[in-house]
Amino acid sequence: MDICEKIAYIKGLAEGLQLDTESKEGKIITAIVDLLEDITEEICDIEDACDDISEQLDEVDEDLASIEDIIYGDDDCDCCDDDDCDCCDDELYEVECPSCNDVIYLDAEMLEEEGIDCPNCGTHLEFDFDCDCCSDDCDCCDDAE
Repeated sequence: MDICEKIAYIKGLAEGLQLDTESKEGKIITAIVDLLEDITEEICDIEDACDDISEQLDEVDEDLASIEDIIYGDDDCDCCDDDDCDCCDDELYEVECPSCNDVIYLDAEMLEEEGIDCPNCGTHLEFDFDCDCCSDDCDCCDDAE
């Protein structure tokens, strides 16, 4: 029995007693039952509103999960069936925009473009990877020769 059914039962019991509503005891019992009925209606309204909010929150959570899948992608490897393989892991590089100090994460392909616009402020960021070491055994200079 829920709270709405309980108050209806109590109200029925009070009416079944055929209380004299003009007596002191009858007045107070009638007032208590009326108050309980009002409180119960408020509680039922609050429960209904909570149920509605909970349903809406679940929908927002599902939408957010879909957006996260689109933005971050899934963890499954696209080139093979092994979810734990490292063949598709792209190393990300962290670059801080000098204008807005926003941190941007780039992969090697984005760095090869030699520049990108900051998604936060729009400042064009240029990348220059000239090697300063100039030693013969440097791996980074092999590509330049």
